[in-house]
Amino acid sequence: MRTATPGWRDPRLWVGVAIVAASVVAGARLLASADDTVSVWGVAADMGAGDQVTADDLVAHRVRFADDAELDRYFASDDTLPGDLELLRGVGEGELLPRAAVGSAEDTDTLQVPIAVAVERVPASVAAGSVVDVFIVARPSGPRATSPGGPGEPALRAVTVVAAPAGDDSFGAAGERQLDLAVPEDDAQEFFELLNSFDSPVLTVVRRG
Repeated sequence: MRTATPGWRDPRLWVGVAIVAASVVAGARLLASADDTVSVWGVAADMGAGDQVTADDLVAHRVRFADDAELDRYFASDDTLPGDLELLRGVGEGELLPRAAVGSAEDTDTLQVPIAVAVERVPASVAAGSVVDVFIVARPSGPRATSPGGPGEPALRAVTVVAAPAGDDSFGAAGERQLDLAVPEDDAQEFFELLNSFDSPVLTVVRRG
């Protein structure tokens, strides 16, 4: 007996077509659900409080949020950013840019805080624009005087150097270097109060990045 070739009226042909079509649709939906990441802005390098945020400072990251509401805390890469954004606090390299960490230049209250640091306690590479941490290395004058955040924590974290004259041009005693730092007003107040709680405080500057 000869085997007849199935024709287009053969129900087996249509069953096969339906199976293939269902597989294609299911595969497309699976791929679409697998890529549920969104593109958000992060910073390309360490930045400190008072730094202006421009497009050159940002890099896009694809991130998957477990809760869609989390996305509202950050800037999507297709958002149009205001042109006068300044950081209210330091943001580290590769960190996503939180909305809570920025404000307009008019709303950002920063002070230029001068400090004098022994030349051997500040990296020679520190210059205007560097982002640094400032540590106080000394025993407090009172038992209750402690560094913010506990022992070993910086007194100022991720602040930007506004001016850093060369050692020969610095104001202060011989062997010291002056740095002018952009510090949020509230942090500056806490820094001076902490500084005054130490007997003969010694400052050490650590550069980020």
